[in-house]
Amino acid sequence: MISSNLPSDIALAGELVAENFEGWSDEVKADFERYEFDGHVGSRLLSENERVRVWEIHLAPGQRWHVHRHVLDYFWTAVTAGKSLQHTADGTTRIVEYPQGETRHYSFGEGEFLLHDIQNIGDEDLIFTTVEHLDSANAPLPLD
Repeated sequence: MISSNLPSDIALAGELVAENFEGWSDEVKADFERYEFDGHVGSRLLSENERVRVWEIHLAPGQRWHVHRHVLDYFWTAVTAGKSLQHTADGTTRIVEYPQGETRHYSFGEGEFLLHDIQNIGDEDLIFTTVEHLDSANAPLPLD
């Protein structure tokens, strides 16, 4: 159904709460198919040059950012503390809590990617800055 090619050494954040697509709504499943190759890894592109793309994700309580594909090496930093629910293409669902300032780095080999969504399940706005490195093993996805 949904493709997955996670790096074997990737450590996804959060607590695993479901596997094998358990509890996924038809809407979430359809979103994975619709946005399977979407490279918009944030809700707003803040800056781009020959080396990096800098994104912001700003989610109000209850708001969800659609499925998106990470193919470039990147890191994110939680600008605000918060809590999210994430579905990942390997069929898992996680609840993730973020202390303000937490930062995580990810690297991808050729052909590897991370495909997931994110929903703010906290009581306050959830804001991240994500920086993608354009000189990664994979070509950047187009942003049409």
